[in-house]
Amino acid sequence: MPMPVFFGLRSFLAVALVAMSALASLLMNGDAQSGLIVLVCGVAAVLVASGGHEDAPSASALPAPAAPGPQAPKLAAVIEAIAEPLLVIADHHVEAANQGARELLGQHILGEDVRVAIRHPAAAERLMDPQDGANGGPIHLVGLGTREQRWEMRIRNLEDGRRVVHLIDRTGSYAAERMRVDFVANASHELRTPLASLLGYVETLSDEAGEDPEIRGRFLKIMFGEARRMQRLIDDLISLSRIEAEKYRAPNQSVNMGDLVAQVCQELSGSPRAADLVTQIGDVPPIRGDTTQLSQLLHNVIGNAMKYGREATPVTITLVPEGKAMVRLTVTDEGEGIPTQHLPRLTERFYRVDSGRSRSLGGTGLGLAIVKHVVERHRGRLDISSVVGKGTAVTILLPLQSVS
Repeated sequence: MPMPVFFGLRSFLAVALVAMSALASLLMNGDAQSGLIVLVCGVAAVLVASGGHEDAPSASALPAPAAPGPQAPKLAAVIEAIAEPLLVIADHHVEAANQGARELLGQHILGEDVRVAIRHPAAAERLMDPQDGANGGPIHLVGLGTREQRWEMRIRNLEDGRRVVHLIDRTGSYAAERMRVDFVANASHELRTPLASLLGYVETLSDEAGEDPEIRGRFLKIMFGEARRMQRLIDDLISLSRIEAEKYRAPNQSVNMGDLVAQVCQELSGSPRAADLVTQIGDVPPIRGDTTQLSQLLHNVIGNAMKYGREATPVTITLVPEGKAMVRLTVTDEGEGIPTQHLPRLTERFYRVDSGRSRSLGGTGLGLAIVKHVVERHRGRLDISSVVGKGTAVTILLPLQSVS
């Protein structure tokens, strides 16, 4: 029995043109996903439009079918397989929309004018231009969905006159770029401030003021303090960079946290408030960690509690088991506390509740950012709670080396 003919000559040529359009899109834009979307939606449109019988032989020349064959795939089912928001437009109205598009724009958008469905002034002109899908580049939409979201809209024309609108969420990449720019600006500012101070004092000492031993000694002391401040900042920047570079590689050392807490407290014994340290260390098994990074974490957390706690009040360090899989470290001070609105931002780089006080105490603004990244690398959890007027507690959960 001869094989049934499902594609006629014109259908075959249409599919070939769609494939060539997808290839051209890939070559011009370097976007494999957009090219794939053009190909899939174009083939589906040809199948739906032709109904599987265009240019087919006459009914008298075809053998009688034994049973109904499978129907051509529906366009809506094809675009539903794509996770990102996707719409198909015909005559400036939304003909089909996948789940991602309906969740973003609303379940009511089917059949609506596309300018009403995508309520964004920057998108309206591009959506009404029939040639935009042939040569127009992506357009960036700010505030579509929520005020903070950033979307990239791409339009592609299909062979049958319909158009595909593809929305790509760029919120994450935008936020990452904004953090990078802010980080560079803040780091530059933090380095420029002590550097400007150093240059000013050097210039003053090069004049007649440098001949007075008392003035010279006082200026040199200030210059030394500014140079140490720059050194601490550079050291913290290098540490943060190293921790971030290793964040996806879990540490594999066996660390006795009780011994490490005692060692850090001993290293801090020369600090003005060393006598206020109170340790409550329970019997905890070793954890899986990086000794150097955990030591830096303890120095930062305990050092902050000593800096910001009130004089002659205890800084309590508690280390106890947390269930069968974790160990809980808590560092508590009895300082002035932190207002609630500042708590979510304490681990941001260079964020300070009181900039003047932090700098006067030698803070770089990176201590808690380093703590956050160390905890993340150790697959742990960090929580900071505070009550104004009573103090602050930093709680860190770290996984044990082995779970029985």
